Amino acid sequence: MPLVAAAVCPHPPLIVPELAGAAAPELDELRAACDAAVAGLIAAGPEVIFLVGGGPETVRFNAAEHGSLRPYGLDRHVRLWKVNCAGGDRLPLSLTVGAWLLQRSRTALPRLARSVAADAAPAHCAELGAEFAAATEPRVALLVTGDGSACRGPASPGYDDPRAEAYDEGVARALADADTGALLDLDPVLSAQLKAAGRAPWQVLAGAVRAAGGDWRGELRHHSAPYGVAYFVSSWTPA
Repeated sequence: MPLVAAAVCPHPPLIVPELAGAAAPELDELRAACDAAVAGLIAAGPEVIFLVGGGPETVRFNAAEHGSLRPYGLDRHVRLWKVNCAGGDRLPLSLTVGAWLLQRSRTALPRLARSVAADAAPAHCAELGAEFAAATEPRVALLVTGDGSACRGPASPGYDDPRAEAYDEGVARALADADTGALLDLDPVLSAQLKAAGRAPWQVLAGAVRAAGGDWRGELRHHSAPYGVAYFVSSWTPA
């Protein structure tokens, strides 16, 4: 089985301390949980780390691509892995933050990335995930980035929606229990209304684990909504 572990992290720009400024300590606990989840991936002994995150369209990126934090106020490029003339500033925010988290770990493992369209159907997401489990090599660890609802109160980006808390609690349970069925059952329409950027990437994760087979266990390392957006950190490993 090539899929050896998976982790879920959010991708708020403010997770980067230089962007958060004086508010950086407010997300220290979230950063620590993400660091622990990435460390767990590396400890599983993968030969490559594959990042999966949401984006405008479904695209497979090579190891030389990078993203930029300039749109969020920090003039910094974040490379996926290697730098050469074939690379470009193409990574969406989800994968840029994922690459930043991997840089913090100082791992030298090769890494690739794929964005999945925000409006991708659950069945399509599951098919994308199954590709990770179909190969016979190399050993792969998945780092999946995505935020929960953005409608947790009147100050949230999506204003207040009374359905948001129940939606996020359901996601938290699914991530804690490694419940692929619950993730695949997330409604794309409701997810879009609640501005949950993680829906499609989580369903890719669910498809990958379901195709890999066997029993998996989950650990919910973090769940909060400090700015009206739900953030989850979770680790999944074969039981």
